[in-house]
Amino acid sequence: MSKIAFKMKLKPGYKQEYQKRHSEIWPELVSLLSASGISDYSIFLDEETNSLFAVQQQSGQSSQDLGKTEVVQKWWAYMADIMETNPDNSPISVPLTPVFHLD
Repeated sequence: MSKIAFKMKLKPGYKQEYQKRHSEIWPELVSLLSASGISDYSIFLDEETNSLFAVQQQSGQSSQDLGKTEVVQKWWAYMADIMETNPDNSPISVPLTPVFHLD
């Protein structure tokens, strides 16, 4: 199991919509994440910068590596109007380097 973190960017004014969509996350997406070894997945918002900070445990691939699946492509398209995205609708995602951990 490893822990990874990455950041993404929310468009201004979309905090409530982002929270709403994630509170209604599709069961098939949750199943895919779980089956791919992703767990303990949290996303935090820095409201000052609209930066999203995500952290997840993984025993396989990252959620950002599942973009070839149909459900992830649909989710990206669903979220593209409220996030900064690449041309394929994937969120612009920047891996973060761990610099400290306290057990």
